[in-house]
Amino acid sequence: MNEKKIRINVNSEIGQLEAVLLHPPGAEVENMTPRNVQRALYSDILNLSIAREEYRQLYGVLSKVADVRLMDDLLVKVLNNTDARTRLLQRICVSEDATEYYGMLLDMPSDRLAKVLIEGLPAKIDTLTAFLKNEYYALYPLYNFYFTRDAAVTVGNSALICRMANKVRMRESYIMDAICRHSGMFECNVVDANDFQPQNSPIMMEGGDILVAREDILILGNGCRTSSQGIDFMVERFRREHDRGRYHVIVQQLPSSPESFIHLDMVFTILDRDKCMIFEPLILGDNQYQTVHITINDGKVSRINPAPGILTVLRRLGMDLEPVVCGGSDEWDQEREQWHSGANCFAFAPGKILTYARNIHTLEELDRKGFNVVPADDVISGKVQVDGDGLYAVTVSGSELPRGGGGARCMTMPLSRKDVSW
Repeated sequence: MNEKKIRINVNSEIGQLEAVLLHPPGAEVENMTPRNVQRALYSDILNLSIAREEYRQLYGVLSKVADVRLMDDLLVKVLNNTDARTRLLQRICVSEDATEYYGMLLDMPSDRLAKVLIEGLPAKIDTLTAFLKNEYYALYPLYNFYFTRDAAVTVGNSALICRMANKVRMRESYIMDAICRHSGMFECNVVDANDFQPQNSPIMMEGGDILVAREDILILGNGCRTSSQGIDFMVERFRREHDRGRYHVIVQQLPSSPESFIHLDMVFTILDRDKCMIFEPLILGDNQYQTVHITINDGKVSRINPAPGILTVLRRLGMDLEPVVCGGSDEWDQEREQWHSGANCFAFAPGKILTYARNIHTLEELDRKGFNVVPADDVISGKVQVDGDGLYAVTVSGSELPRGGGGARCMTMPLSRKDVSW
């Protein structure tokens, strides 16, 4: 049976979710040891069986409210296309210095090859050079692949393939580019930020730093994963695609440490038409990190100005967002719960979000702001219906998944949302 094609359409962070792309954590997560945990960009090793159970809750809720597409299935479709398979393997093998494995990979059945490209390919230790490299893998596992948000971003009817900050994640972008172009499942314009870039290019961006606040407003994080040159690249594409009318880009500088600040969505996410989740010390506090407002008029950048903060700029643009404080009023709790992705919420409809159950002070704040806090399994079983008018914070167990450094927004790549009536 032919699956229905999805027309990419994402003009907000909160519009009712129609389709989403996911990748449940698999064997690649266990193909990690304490020796390579930092290279994998993790803070700790995951217990896969527990991580899978927690992810089941996220998947279960989303499958109740939207069309869920799995990265693994789409990758197999790509690999069934001979030309697409060839191009993808060429990109991967050249960039990862694994050209000697190209022929072997090319001959693999598609389902087996898809697993290898995600779970890793052990190296052949049959030469002195290979032995002295002291590397177990010829192609490293994609340890971070369950964070589908980062490698590609959907803005309007386009997919931006990101140029990742770390080489260990570049293959994710190559796979996303192949899926968007060659899986046959999407209708969209594709822009690949990796095209025509030298290896040492300063252009880099990741999806956790890119928020579509409204059709005419992008909010971008500028930190260790998204450079100013990467933002310039995105602004250039954004202005080209909007050559009539006024549009806005809000840029928020981020600290380079701690590592929990890697993306904007770890300190700021939009929950509803009039609510957002914030890490207060950075978003409202007095600090050295700038907010910059870029105005685009009829396809040209007309102004670049310092701004007094994200919420103030949004208020001036007609989005008056009441902040919900991650961790509550206590600074200690704020730091602890931000570390465990308490600010990283994912809205699957206006005022309906997914978040971790472990961040109890954040959940108390949500409760005070009128959200009904309910466990994911109550939604999955049908005990609780979340399709009405109420505000809901659906909680996913989070003892293992946060160890990878992300929350519900990190693990979801929206493909289509209904437009919001503001």
